[in-house]
Amino acid sequence: MPVPGDATAGYVSFLTDYGLADGFVAACHGVLLDRAPGVHIIDITHLVPAGDVRRGSVVLAQTVRHLPPAVHLAVVDPGVGTARRAIAVSTPRGILVGPDNGLLPPAADTLGGVRRAVALPVPDGTPATFHGRDVFAPAAAALVAGRDPVTLGVPVDPASLVRLAPPVARFVSADPAEVEVEVVTTDHFGNIALAADPALLAAAGLAPGRIVRIMLASSVTQALFGVTFGSVRPGELVVYVDSSGLAALAVNGGSAAERLGAKAGDLVRLASPGA
Repeated sequence: MPVPGDATAGYVSFLTDYGLADGFVAACHGVLLDRAPGVHIIDITHLVPAGDVRRGSVVLAQTVRHLPPAVHLAVVDPGVGTARRAIAVSTPRGILVGPDNGLLPPAADTLGGVRRAVALPVPDGTPATFHGRDVFAPAAAALVAGRDPVTLGVPVDPASLVRLAPPVARFVSADPAEVEVEVVTTDHFGNIALAADPALLAAAGLAPGRIVRIMLASSVTQALFGVTFGSVRPGELVVYVDSSGLAALAVNGGSAAERLGAKAGDLVRLASPGA
């Protein structure tokens, strides 16, 4: 089911905050399968915390680069039924469908950047609270079945798409070298992803094999900058670069999020022990 000018290969990936206790996900699956028979649906996750657009955007952007070309349907939409736009965004490696609330652009950047975007219409009489089923899933089905995105809505300036503020990642001081970075997300295992790449850490003199001083709120601790969880003994804290290329904190066999009391949006300072 190719899309003219947009590679999707018959796949729809699907990410939401709908949870698994209700029939919301199944209803959207039903729309996709009814309107695009034979479509392959890849469920990324439906356990994004309710309304957490930033968490959804991070998981989506980290995942789509590893998926086949697809229509990526993502719905974390606390503004459903309001004036926020419903959009479809074309990139060189697929199409994203969802609300215009900052959820989609990071994934679009991962897929080569926004090539074009359209605002999807909301038909009269559409219920205000389930656009995932009634607006986004039908659009995703049409796209994977072969419709050109420009036929589905009104073109919009890609520069007008809502973008979330970038996470904090900055030098606090050069002497002693110290950086302040934001907790981007915590995962199922309690690992803490930080908004810092290895280059930022290296510029602050932090590298594998060294001890890192970690300051979070009123707590101060230290950890080895390792390569993986097993770089430290069970129960010990480790700093490492995770599979998405970001600095992260983990406890070997435990939860760093629980140990440090960290959550998305918190600020962490990293420095050498003498700082």
